[in-house]
Amino acid sequence: MSNRRFSSFLKLSILSVVLAFTGGVSADPVKAAFVYIGPTGDHGWTYAHHRAVNHLKEVVGDDVIVTEVESVAENSDSERVITSLARKNDIIFTTSFGYMNPTAKVAKRYPDVKFEHATGYIRGDNLSTYQAKFYEGRHVMGKLAGGMTKSNVMGWIGSFPIPEVIRDINSAYLGAKSVNPDVEMKIVWINTWFDPGKEADAANALIAQGADVLFQHTDSSAAMTIAEENGIYSFGQASNMREWGPNAQLSGIVNNWGPYYVERVQAVLDGTWTSTDTLGGVKEGWVKFAPMNNNIPFDVRNAASKAIIDIMTGATHPFTGPINKQDGTPWLAEGVTATIDELMGMQFYVEGIDSQFPN
Repeated sequence: MSNRRFSSFLKLSILSVVLAFTGGVSADPVKAAFVYIGPTGDHGWTYAHHRAVNHLKEVVGDDVIVTEVESVAENSDSERVITSLARKNDIIFTTSFGYMNPTAKVAKRYPDVKFEHATGYIRGDNLSTYQAKFYEGRHVMGKLAGGMTKSNVMGWIGSFPIPEVIRDINSAYLGAKSVNPDVEMKIVWINTWFDPGKEADAANALIAQGADVLFQHTDSSAAMTIAEENGIYSFGQASNMREWGPNAQLSGIVNNWGPYYVERVQAVLDGTWTSTDTLGGVKEGWVKFAPMNNNIPFDVRNAASKAIIDIMTGATHPFTGPINKQDGTPWLAEGVTATIDELMGMQFYVEGIDSQFPN
């Protein structure tokens, strides 16, 4: 063997040893699992995650093997499912708030597996969290609602009274109030993320209370269908729901998880994954918007479009004072903006919402 060939062979051998010790770039496909609260065909929250997983597979290709588990309840079933997945996957994404404690428990038992929990706050060496600033999008939707309502009554279909939902209610109300000081917000809680029957009943109950614009923090398109049938307006949740309300849908927030999933799976492939707490909003492209309804007047459309730009540039934040709590107690003074910690732990309505806060 010539000296040149021997030198090349030696360098290659040393590189192989170094990669073996450091972990290097993964030679095998990453096995990634996703746990969903609803069916991938819910046309809302879970569908948005499923769409993001399809993006992941398109970008990463043969370097990722994906498992998706649908309709996993937020109870002991979720711990069982997550445990089963941990035995045969490299990274697991659990995509609903109620999976937080089960995910944390399983993560402790499987330290060599990476875990990613959506919308939670418990982290560990092998457990990351990720969250979108949905409240930014809700604020924009509020401006549309305030400009389009004729009855001055908006209705909100709530899933569970957790901070994620409470801050979205407050943000939408503040957005509406900024363009229409006479607007009201009625709220119906159904204590589930996905139940088309209950969502439809809640929509009808809100319409009976005078609501002519509906919001939802639930996952099916049932409320949009009810709005279409009753000739009122509504907003899509997590995905574009225009198919079920071509006349009713004013717009809606569209969750864009795809780039994050690519980034995190690629980090596993590269051997660079670390535990993080990631927050993305309008500026980061995590929160997008369904097209605005053609019936929206120019001035209303312009106010919403300006809000999007102002949020992206930092000129506007949905929670900048003066803002009081529902009972009139001062919360944020003039010009003061809420901290992320304050928003992540929000458990009160802002002043002007007259619905009783759930216990």
